[in-house]
Amino acid sequence: MQEWKGHCQRCYKKTNSSIMSMYNEQLICMDCKDIEEKRHDYKAANDADINAIRQGNFNFKGIGHN
Repeated sequence: MQEWKGHCQRCYKKTNSSIMSMYNEQLICMDCKDIEEKRHDYKAANDADINAIRQGNFNFKGIGHN
């Protein structure tokens, strides 16, 4: 995981909060997260993350699509 430096690692907007992308290891702002949630493949990305956690992988790197 990349170090958080106060800017979204996707859109580079300054922000005080972040969340990890479902597609890679970027720490993204909530606006970018909202955009991700509207993607056609978001459910597959979320399901893959849940499956990884159930298998004990708490460091899932996402499904690999920006």
